[in-house]
Amino acid sequence: MVHNVGMNREEILTRTLEACQQGPDAVVELVLSLVTKLATTVDGLSARLVALETENAGLRGKLDTNSRNSGKPPSSDGPGVKPHPKSQRKPSGLKSGGQPGHTGHTLRMSDHPDEVQTHTPANCRGCGQSLDEAPTIDLERRQMVDIPPVKARVIEHQAETRVCPSCGVETVGEFPKDVVAPIQYGPAVATIAVYLNQEQLLPSDRTCKVMSDLFDCPISEGTLERATRDCHEELAEVESAIKQGVEDSEIAHFDETGVNVGGKTNWLHVASTLSLTFYAVHKKRGREAIDEIGILPKYLGRAIHDGLASYTLYDQCEHGLCNAHHLRELTFIEEQLGQVWAKDLKDLLIEIKGAADDARGRGLVELSVEGRREFEARYDAILLDGLRTNPPPKPTGKRGRPKRGKAGSLVDRLRERKAATLAFMNELTVPFDNNLAERDIRMTKVREKISGCFRVSTGAKRFCRIRGYISTLRKQGLPILSALRGTLDGTPLMPTTS
Repeated sequence: MVHNVGMNREEILTRTLEACQQGPDAVVELVLSLVTKLATTVDGLSARLVALETENAGLRGKLDTNSRNSGKPPSSDGPGVKPHPKSQRKPSGLKSGGQPGHTGHTLRMSDHPDEVQTHTPANCRGCGQSLDEAPTIDLERRQMVDIPPVKARVIEHQAETRVCPSCGVETVGEFPKDVVAPIQYGPAVATIAVYLNQEQLLPSDRTCKVMSDLFDCPISEGTLERATRDCHEELAEVESAIKQGVEDSEIAHFDETGVNVGGKTNWLHVASTLSLTFYAVHKKRGREAIDEIGILPKYLGRAIHDGLASYTLYDQCEHGLCNAHHLRELTFIEEQLGQVWAKDLKDLLIEIKGAADDARGRGLVELSVEGRREFEARYDAILLDGLRTNPPPKPTGKRGRPKRGKAGSLVDRLRERKAATLAFMNELTVPFDNNLAERDIRMTKVREKISGCFRVSTGAKRFCRIRGYISTLRKQGLPILSALRGTLDGTPLMPTTS
């Protein structure tokens, strides 16, 4: 410890002897000096210990996070972690399977089969006599639904030249306007190829192999690329309409995820509603990208998101935070940090959600004022307990806000963003979570796992436009294949955007 006060043992002895010769005041002054230096050293070591403990807690927190208690995907979980997070739903008391009144998809017999094969007995099983002339007294029907062999059809178009018997002028027949080359693929080939590549997420080479294997119609990747390009160009007006529809909606969901474009991390952004999906890819994640995409800066409804700081900068609209994220964070604080308030708040949020769901089921437009006040009072009390457990750190004298850790940061956010957190309670039209946007964006990650990165930004932009169109069609129950064919024919089906 003597080295920490700037002197070794011999120097301290020398200074002490000199002070003793000078008198009591000199000794007192020397002791005070040493104590002051020692206290400064201890304070520095204590501050360093706190910093190291905070750093250690942060590192351990990263090691202990998984898909159950954070936003990490299940694919990132290591061995020993349950593959799915524990469900927050309560037992409904209903039996599993379809409920009474549910319209199922059971295989049903057709009244108009495409082919009928009659199986007539040839001889009597009793005496062996021929039954060719015997009458039919009963008939049992059985049907098999099957797909016949599918093979591409080659249709040859011939334009005849005929000579007028009156004047002798030769007149040539006209080919259909879409038949422009000596040999070409028809619109159905391009439609199926684009569907497999953009909706079923098959890589280009596998799409070409499927076309060859299923339809005996081998195509090149260049043909697929041209079909995708044409589809992208034809959907420009439709994409603008979808974007405007999201911008005009009362409730819209926003999210983003990293995507590899040309070996570099870009960000795929989604803005969606229950009936519309809009995607955009950008090099940035935050405000620069959001401003350039242009939906949220002009949005006047309620924006549902996961609390990314960039989203909260737009105060012309109302906000709603994703409570599924909050439940995962509270699970981490409960299980890894052992803080009881986290479990209490998690249970409360689930209880409020149950009350909101029940009220909607009974046709109510809002919860009772008394019920909301009681829930808010419990919410505030639990967060006050969380604040006592995670008090703000003492000022360090350094620039910037001291780090609060996972628990402290969550307490501060839930207190400061209370209105956005409980928006689902105060307005029953507001969803509890941002799962809609997460579902819309999930398949883009599946595409990356299957097909790898986008080699160039052009491919990413084409994917965003076509995929947003297909997602919108699916949400609205519109036929995807016929819509894609119409798109490639230059007449894309316009979905409802209001």
